[in-house]
Amino acid sequence: MAISSLLYNPYPSFCAYRRRKVSAKPIACGSLKTQDPDPTAQPTSLSGDYKLSWKEELKKAYHREITNLNWDKFEELDDESFQNLVDQRCVDNVRMLIVDSVQNAKAGHPGMALGMAAVVLLLYRHVMKYNPKNPKWFNRDRFVLSAGHGCLLQYVCLHLAGFESVQIENLKRLCKLGSRTPGHPENVVTSGIEVTTGPLGQGVANAVGLALAEAHLAARFNKPDAVIVDHRTYCIMGDGCAMEGITQEAASLAGHLKLNKLTLIYDDNHNTIDGPTTLAFSEDISARFKALGWHTVTVEKVDADMSPFKKALLSAFNETEKPTFIRVRKLSGKEGTSKAHHGTFSEDDVNNMKQKVNWTDREPFHVIPMIHREMQKQADVGERLEKEWYSNLYSYQIKYPQEAIEFRILLSGGLLPGWENSLPRWSPSDPVDATRGYSEKCLNQLAKVLPGLIGGSADLATSNKAYLHNYDDFLPSSPWGRNIRYGVREHAMGGISNGIALHGSGLIPFAATFLVFSDYMKNTIRLAALSHAGVIYVMTHDSIGLGEDGPTHQPVEQLAGLRAIPRLLVFRPADGNEAAGAYKIAAANRATPSLIALSRQKAASNISGTSADAVKRGGYTISDNSGEQMPDIILIGTGSELCLCEGSARRLREAGRRVRVVSLVCWRLFDGQPREYKEQVLPWNVVKRMSVEAGSPVGWKEYVGRDGVVVGVAEFGASGQYLDTFHRYGFTEENITRIANILLCK
Repeated sequence: MAISSLLYNPYPSFCAYRRRKVSAKPIACGSLKTQDPDPTAQPTSLSGDYKLSWKEELKKAYHREITNLNWDKFEELDDESFQNLVDQRCVDNVRMLIVDSVQNAKAGHPGMALGMAAVVLLLYRHVMKYNPKNPKWFNRDRFVLSAGHGCLLQYVCLHLAGFESVQIENLKRLCKLGSRTPGHPENVVTSGIEVTTGPLGQGVANAVGLALAEAHLAARFNKPDAVIVDHRTYCIMGDGCAMEGITQEAASLAGHLKLNKLTLIYDDNHNTIDGPTTLAFSEDISARFKALGWHTVTVEKVDADMSPFKKALLSAFNETEKPTFIRVRKLSGKEGTSKAHHGTFSEDDVNNMKQKVNWTDREPFHVIPMIHREMQKQADVGERLEKEWYSNLYSYQIKYPQEAIEFRILLSGGLLPGWENSLPRWSPSDPVDATRGYSEKCLNQLAKVLPGLIGGSADLATSNKAYLHNYDDFLPSSPWGRNIRYGVREHAMGGISNGIALHGSGLIPFAATFLVFSDYMKNTIRLAALSHAGVIYVMTHDSIGLGEDGPTHQPVEQLAGLRAIPRLLVFRPADGNEAAGAYKIAAANRATPSLIALSRQKAASNISGTSADAVKRGGYTISDNSGEQMPDIILIGTGSELCLCEGSARRLREAGRRVRVVSLVCWRLFDGQPREYKEQVLPWNVVKRMSVEAGSPVGWKEYVGRDGVVVGVAEFGASGQYLDTFHRYGFTEENITRIANILLCK
């Protein structure tokens, strides 16, 4: 006996179905579909033939539990009671599909999936607007499973709802290599999955980003007589999400920004992998969310009666000032054991579950035929709503042509033809600035031509130079603003940015902080790369060159760790032109995140030989006096240290040496170049090479080779003026030249 006990709950008597009272009049599931629901709305009358189509199935399932129902007059059963019975049987089927999938795969996390089956099925069957034929329809509702280990429940619901991405064969291949049903949801693998989740709490921040995107676009484009942005975000979190700090950060900002179309559903089952939550967790979560500015509702165990949960959803729809937190209190009967979280079932468990729901005569992966019909109704609603939305959009174009043009640009990816021409160009005569200053100019020029550029800093906008001038802040009073004030919430900033990027509306999020604080948001950056979220990370104070703040703020190992993340493009531009080149690539790559590491200390605006266009190669030669011969030595630099390489090269050339200087602004882009090009830049037979970067030496041997020298920082830096700090660690023209001469003499 383990999580299977979730199926052993006794069914309420038929009298409970007929007599329970939620409001003066019954709540119709149909009212949950409207943006401004009327809780007194009457359900559409159901035909007797329709009810009779379910009679045999429901009688087989519940004739023992419901003894006071006249099955001979089943078609006369009131509509609400009938729908409740159908809902319950649908939940039974969902749970048995979960059991079959886990048993077949001999792997999975069925605990949350079984426990929240009624909640998630209700959302897919009665509440959310979506069109399985067009999963990317812009105005669909978004669903996020922050407790990503429960993804099997979403896979089952996607299958029943008619999404082509999840068929029965896919359920049979749960967790198998190459399947569309991986062990945690991945948006790039399974259509219908909005965001990739798994690390707990990340989905909460993603959901905040999705809701923020909706609020922002609604404020920019909706008109009193024309609403084209109007959808909700639903997110399910578990006890682990509640404990993770990113949830607190994201929920705090969501409450502050009054994102009222966000509904967070908390699966409060008192269980973690190590045991009961009481081992490490005793706070009142509802009180916490209330203090954060959320509308909070507690719903007791939902298996026996879903009406309180429906009522909670209606209260969320009616809430106009706050996001809603619905706490679903649910006990599995096996709290405090890992088996309430993951694992397969014993043969006795499976048999007991089948007997409980009268499933013993059915083969694995059986789906009651009528369920597809039931779910198709909601799909039909979504298809109709999509057609209506396109009709509304057509009318909007006539009334508001200028806004419509901008809106359509966003839906097409947000990139205007020729947008890259707006990026500034620098000449050697331009004033010297830090690369963060050149970045600021790039961001603000792009904001004029990229209507989707939106973002902010973790309370460091003035230090990061990451603020869009002449644009408002995103606040409850001005959600059209394109500057997001994240406060000191780096981790949430990363997760929220992923949600904005994956909203699918052409918004291009940027997120800024000090490079050393990328550690706070490392997991969100990794997930951005995994989920193809085109976030632009603006990371300043990129080396020991930041000076006085000392080793706590001086990044050393961060670049090496970030470069190791698959798919992430890490740029370290040396001057204004390379900064412009980095932004050109970052903005264009909407399915690839980019991180631009920028200096606090001043760097030349235009080093001779650098090129914005050449940045796309990742590495290129900026100077070489070798002519037709091979160079004696190659100096490779990034960022502010490229100037040191060029200065040292000048000294070496004066001494008669042939010296090539290479900018390796983005390792991943250079690694992806054709072998011939890489050989052209770094010829294999030139073994005397030096790399110069004020960061960890890890990784540089791949470029300097076995006989090369890496000039880096192998400790934590020190507090002092940046020139003194650079001098202490050997980042001067004199020292680089000295080391180069030693290498040349070998």
